[in-house]
Amino acid sequence: MIDLRRLFKSFKYAIAGLIYAFKEEQNFQIHTITGVVAIVLGFILKISFFEWIALVICISLVLMAELVNTIFERIVDILKPRLHPYAEKIKDMMAGIVIVATVLSLVLGLLIFLPKILVFF
Repeated sequence: MIDLRRLFKSFKYAIAGLIYAFKEEQNFQIHTITGVVAIVLGFILKISFFEWIALVICISLVLMAELVNTIFERIVDILKPRLHPYAEKIKDMMAGIVIVATVLSLVLGLLIFLPKILVFF
């Protein structure tokens, strides 16, 4: 049987984690705001159902990558007294994941929005 109290408690913790990330991480704020702008632009430009799917996947991918990057940075920072030579490389590679997701999303965003914006010119 599903324990609804435990379920709601887990959602509460998850939302608290997202709020913490938004308050504390500048890049998460930037990605979130950019995602909201893309969603508003999608409504304004009336993008198709499949374009919505792609947009939502891209926004989610970037936010998830940023969260995982932040988590790894925090874990590596905890280990600082015994800093391993790979610690910096781990942080760099995690940031690289965010860049890959962001560039992919930017390219897809341009493919979705640019033709619709160019119609106005």
